[in-house]
Amino acid sequence: MDNILSLKCLVCGKQYRPDEIDYVCPDHGDDGVLDVQYDYNFIGRQISRENLLQADNFTIWRYKPMLPVRPDAAVPPLAVGWTPLYAAPRLASALGLKTVWVKDDGLQPTASFKDRASAVAVVKAMEKGAGIVTTASTGNAAAALSGLCASVGQSNVIFVPETAPQAKIAQLLVFGSRVILVKGSYDDAFELCLKAAKNYGWYNRNSGYNPYMTEGKKTAAYEICEQLAWKAPDRIFVSVGDGCIIGSLHKGLKDLLALGWIDKMPKLMGVQAAGSSYLYTAWKNGEDILTKPPITAHTVADSISAGLPSDRIKALAAVTETGGAYIRLSDDDILAAIPDLARRTGVFAEPAGAAAYAGLVNAVNRRLVSGDEEIVVLNTGNGLKDVAGAMQAVDLVDTKPFRIQPDVAALEQVVADWDSD
Repeated sequence: MDNILSLKCLVCGKQYRPDEIDYVCPDHGDDGVLDVQYDYNFIGRQISRENLLQADNFTIWRYKPMLPVRPDAAVPPLAVGWTPLYAAPRLASALGLKTVWVKDDGLQPTASFKDRASAVAVVKAMEKGAGIVTTASTGNAAAALSGLCASVGQSNVIFVPETAPQAKIAQLLVFGSRVILVKGSYDDAFELCLKAAKNYGWYNRNSGYNPYMTEGKKTAAYEICEQLAWKAPDRIFVSVGDGCIIGSLHKGLKDLLALGWIDKMPKLMGVQAAGSSYLYTAWKNGEDILTKPPITAHTVADSISAGLPSDRIKALAAVTETGGAYIRLSDDDILAAIPDLARRTGVFAEPAGAAAYAGLVNAVNRRLVSGDEEIVVLNTGNGLKDVAGAMQAVDLVDTKPFRIQPDVAALEQVVADWDSD
């Protein structure tokens, strides 16, 4: 691929040819995360902002020259990417902010942001002639890989904690994946998946291990800036678990700066659940993430539950290098954000997606943002992914249905009670 210069180890800086190595720097084992280094002069000759004005492909593949795939590579038929960026004036007004947009990746084919990475994973697996693709996940990455594989007939094996929401497990089974329910945490499933991939020679899609997953996810940053007519926002709020999403946003924004398509770097604001706040603690205390031990993660926001974030190097850099911040929230704050976001914008987010909005509310209350800033909130997953979480959320804010007999008198009593509120 002419657009790639090398794969660079983020621990030691050593660089490898793309055909020399598949996943991590061998000098550092599974911690040797690699970053794809691009030839931006070459890319700039293949694509421009002006070209994109004429493009009729509204998926991540509109940016194909900026991705680690061959120009002639066959891509999955599912329409991944180009999710809406909604203006949210009522939400902005309630928070005393000038402008807020909500990027809704709950509208991806399998209803989560993770479709972006899985689309690239399927292309890379086909490039390798892989018989089986595998991943570990709390549910969304698994469903994304499962659906994208189903669209091209690619065999796959999925490892998920047995505690994953039933809606996410249902997706895997419906798509025909071989599903391994692990009696343990996400981190246990991740480690087992790594061992299985090595033992059986399966193509490994895991974020924080496969360097190309960042490249699929970075397309969200491209879309945000293009949808804002290439005027980068001041801040982007995103929930953080294993760290790959926030790291990928940073990568995408760096690409755009290198190409001269935007003129500033937005501050990236990472939001973590209090029970899964490895990166928040490392950032706040200046800890060494290469030696910091795992934590025991517990949160209702299963998609951001990670005891040892696999992409922690990129995730920490995303915040520190952009002048952003990490924010830690209680599960109750995250759950309460689900109906609040939905009622102000019409966007129904799962707990992890709503965490980004909860982080914005927290940042406003702590005066971490100013009223004239332009803010993007990234919803990473649809609320139907976790109906149990949504029901907890509405209970928390005391919203209940009215149960009545099927007659007008009973209805009139309910309506009268509304009028007296």
